[in-house]
Amino acid sequence: MKPIQAGLLGIGTVGGGVFNVLRRNQPEIRRRAGRGIEIAMVADLDTERARSVVGEGVTVVNDARAVIANPEIDIVIELIGGYGIARRLVLDAIEAGKHVVTANKALLAVHGTEIFAAAQRKGVMVAFEAAVAGGIPIIKALREGLTANRIQWIAGIINGTTNFILSEMRDKGLDFDVALKQAQALGYAEADPTFDIEGVDAAHKATLMCAIAFGVPVQFERAHVEGITKLTAQDIRYAEELGYRIKLLGITKRSGDGIELRVHPSLVPTRRLIANVEGAMNAVMVQGDAVGTTLYYGKGAGAEPTASAVIADLVDIARLHSADAAQRVPYLAFQPDAMSDLRMLSMSEVVTSYYLRMRVADEAGVLARVTGILADAGISIDAVRQREADEIGGEGSTQTDLIILTHDCLEARMDTALAAIQKLPTVLAPVVRIRKEELA
Repeated sequence: MKPIQAGLLGIGTVGGGVFNVLRRNQPEIRRRAGRGIEIAMVADLDTERARSVVGEGVTVVNDARAVIANPEIDIVIELIGGYGIARRLVLDAIEAGKHVVTANKALLAVHGTEIFAAAQRKGVMVAFEAAVAGGIPIIKALREGLTANRIQWIAGIINGTTNFILSEMRDKGLDFDVALKQAQALGYAEADPTFDIEGVDAAHKATLMCAIAFGVPVQFERAHVEGITKLTAQDIRYAEELGYRIKLLGITKRSGDGIELRVHPSLVPTRRLIANVEGAMNAVMVQGDAVGTTLYYGKGAGAEPTASAVIADLVDIARLHSADAAQRVPYLAFQPDAMSDLRMLSMSEVVTSYYLRMRVADEAGVLARVTGILADAGISIDAVRQREADEIGGEGSTQTDLIILTHDCLEARMDTALAAIQKLPTVLAPVVRIRKEELA
């Protein structure tokens, strides 16, 4: 059978990895797909560099629209990134009847509803395994492997940059700024790391997993997003002493009369496998009613791990290229006419437990006033630790740290309690609040 022809938009780090892995493993890929898969055309603004990667026999152009317009191209691989030109090119490719493979989580998290609707109208596939957790096949697991399950929750370390930073802060006692500079020096963090350290990248990925797990439209704008910039080495150390590690988690959960979608730092018990995922690695836990808890672990970024996911999508398309569109796996796992209208819960409606750290005056009655406010808000306490004053400010210090772990409570109640605690004259600095996830 004639090889299926693909056009590649963007041949940077990931694009080069896709081209090289596809060429290196072509015999194995052909055996699996039932036909060859060839990148016949590449579009990149730096045509000279692109030609140095692909060599002879591949057409290189500087205009992506030339790839889309080529009637010989069956699949368009979009590796440009971003929301702008990538959106237009993906929609143009769909309109031209091309299948699309993309690693662009930001594009799909923000414009996925429009893109999937366009693809359904044209009867083409949009595949995006590489958009979440790099080489970990979590999209296929959610869409196909766990299809018998009613998914209850997902919690994932889905940004390698932040996980590397938190690992360095814990292992070496580094402050956030120092760990970030180290991540940048090693190539784990971009020169502008905002999307990573503020949790936006993880929220894009969590949005896609949420849609697939619960059959709801992609709704990035409803996600609660917090990053790691306010974390201190002190809190990481205190958490460790209490039997927890702090991880930036993307969480989506079926809860009450809606769906939770949130990204924020979380205390996770050290006995959980996911708490021991270190460096730039990713891991995703999925809880299903039939299968129980499953864990998916691996590299979340890099040229060849991401290429592995892109090529898996290419193989799927090669297998199903001529199949009736109605028989293909739906983009978001559920049939388009069976999507749910479950509402997304606001953060104030979420129930979870908390780690609280307060810098307080070292005098009698402080703890009683704080615990009284929590009790009045209906918040029960799991554990209390008070540091020795000389640990905080040296001998003769009049300040200390009060650390409280709570049981589950409504976030709105915690907001009210913290506002009252912050007004106490004996509370000397902003209260640190970090949510706690047992993941049991």
